Amino acid sequence: MKTQIPYKILLFFLSISFWSQAQEISLDPVTITAGIVERRASESGRNIAVIKGEFLKDMPANSIDELLRYIPAVEIQARGPMGSQSDIVLRGGTFQQVLVVLDGIRLNDPNTGHFNSYIPIASTEIERIEVLKGAASALYGSEAVGGVIHIITKAFAAKLDRDSDPEHRNDYQVQGQVGIGEYGLKNALLGGYLNTGRLALAGGLQSNNARGVQQRGTRGFFHNNTISLSAQYALAPHWSLSVRSSYDHRDFGAQNFYTVFASDTASEKVRSNWNHAKLKYQSHKNTITLDGGYKRVKDQYLYNPSSLANESTSELWQGLLLWQHDLNDKISIVSGLNYQNKQISSNDRGEHSLHQLAPLFTLTARMDEYLTLNPTLRLDWRQNLGTELIPQLNVSYKRNNWQFRASAGKTIRDADFTERYNNYGKKLVTGGSVGNPDLKAERSFSYEAGFDWFAGMRLKLSSTYFQRIQTDLIDYVTTPYANMPRKDNLSPSGIFGLTTNIAEVTTSGVETDLQYNPDLGENQRLWLTLGLTWLNSNSDSQEPSFYITSHAKFLSNFAAIYQIGNLSLSMTGLYKVRNPRQASAIEASVSRSYFVLNSKAEFSFFEQKLKIFVQADNILNKKYSDLLGAQMPGLWMSTGIRAYFKQ
Repeated sequence: MKTQIPYKILLFFLSISFWSQAQEISLDPVTITAGIVERRASESGRNIAVIKGEFLKDMPANSIDELLRYIPAVEIQARGPMGSQSDIVLRGGTFQQVLVVLDGIRLNDPNTGHFNSYIPIASTEIERIEVLKGAASALYGSEAVGGVIHIITKAFAAKLDRDSDPEHRNDYQVQGQVGIGEYGLKNALLGGYLNTGRLALAGGLQSNNARGVQQRGTRGFFHNNTISLSAQYALAPHWSLSVRSSYDHRDFGAQNFYTVFASDTASEKVRSNWNHAKLKYQSHKNTITLDGGYKRVKDQYLYNPSSLANESTSELWQGLLLWQHDLNDKISIVSGLNYQNKQISSNDRGEHSLHQLAPLFTLTARMDEYLTLNPTLRLDWRQNLGTELIPQLNVSYKRNNWQFRASAGKTIRDADFTERYNNYGKKLVTGGSVGNPDLKAERSFSYEAGFDWFAGMRLKLSSTYFQRIQTDLIDYVTTPYANMPRKDNLSPSGIFGLTTNIAEVTTSGVETDLQYNPDLGENQRLWLTLGLTWLNSNSDSQEPSFYITSHAKFLSNFAAIYQIGNLSLSMTGLYKVRNPRQASAIEASVSRSYFVLNSKAEFSFFEQKLKIFVQADNILNKKYSDLLGAQMPGLWMSTGIRAYFKQ
């Protein structure tokens, strides 16, 4: 009976969507993620989910990683609630095989992929989220293996016009929210946006705090806070400058986030600074952008009160120069140069630095009314690691209500500093994960084929078959002391998780997405997304591999918002099937499957400007975890008030 529950709920929402009457909307939005050039998603040759920011504010979610959790085909392996820590998985890739991009440049941390979900903006700043599923290393380089999460913000996306009509200037949005709930929950959200025609300003504050749920040895507390300011200014008729500066601080209980030992009662603090500047020139046929970014992350991890804290500071410097030239209305070319410098200073991992440089070239050619080709080529040079030529080809054929698409390309991923040097600086390591500086870069070949069906302008159904053939996949493999390649600071009685290049892994799957967003009239609104993903990974290695066995074999996630008059009801849910696991030392287990449902009800006053809400996370009170030992909370009730003004 338990496995039938999610399917009944999904069928209920599907039945609502087909009974509704809709007016024209766009299910084929403009995207930049698949090819840097702005174009319709149907011309990209890729499976791309685009979620507008206007829908995100109504969903029952308290952090950006919780928002991502319910986008079709995105698997979020949550280690803690409300922004504490989550790993992002696409198409069965590890959390280091998904690239997170903010306004065009990468966010992935050089220390560890566990920090990639720490996106340094408030959710109020999001213009839209674009999720590109599948290979994208030819454009973005390392880590873009399973896909790309691209978040575009309001200030950077603003369309400015120095000579715009003054009557249409000073568009603004202001929103704020405060809430309280069980386990000492106190959260706040504040954001504002202003567009004067010549200047766009945006900012946001997001704060989640709670003493948390009682766990095996400690409480799952969290104090997660983000503040960000951004602006875009029209310097001259063809020139604009965009800037952002943000600060992100996470302080949370991290018990069994990284180990399955009973002595683990860990806590962790992660502080991030993010700065980004973009200079843009745009004329009728040419667009030139120069991006510069700097990210600094300080991590302090305390295994238990009697241990010495691991302290690491990582830095990422990057520059991206792009030139887009439109030869005519059918052919556009983009060439560019990407530079990265990654650094770490750590009492556990030592001091290291890595330089990378990559020229790239991509072409978008509309061969006729229906066919679009998009070849891309990148040459990636990495200090001490060599040079990689990375090609990719995307093809799209769209006619009437059908689009057929295909893509094939190479991907790469370099090991991060944790995978290479974890536990190298300690005097004695009795167990746990140990780095390997001799790791080779991962390489893979990915291909996919799929279709999109547009039922008028109201409903879009997509389905894609994909396969990724990987060599030298980096993963943690259980290894006894006798087989460890380096034993300098290891205990002879210990058993370790050694980072290793696994010979070959093949991941295959099918993903099916549904989007429905009708206009039901002045007093009603319905928005629905649904994703179904089947996955299978096979390895020719004889050693069991943690991350290959941890991704979902079947994933279904959905989000729905229904508004009638002053009442708004929203619901998110996911159903996941994966390999079960157990750890007797901490009496923890990962079940074969689980289903989680969240809901939110709002009632508005004063022409939708003021809203009172009640939210229930994990409304069915299911006991579940995505990671062995990192137990997620059961039913968690909260309430609050929200204000929203715009012009």
